[in-house]
Amino acid sequence: MSFTQKHLEAIERAIARGEKTVRYSDRTVEYRTVDELLRAREEIRSSLISAAGPRSRVVRLSHGGKGI
Repeated sequence: MSFTQKHLEAIERAIARGEKTVRYSDRTVEYRTVDELLRAREEIRSSLISAAGPRSRVVRLSHGGKGI
């Protein structure tokens, strides 16, 4: 299944409210335990991170003072 940011937000709302039922647009999923809900959140996070692909970092250094 392809996850979206909305899936992650729905899971996090359920965790914050102490609920084990998560509603996605046309589906409702009831998790048996909070631990199962937390594992689902991590799976969604991992999926979103891997779908984003590698990220490059650009570090720019500048010197605004007088030269030595």
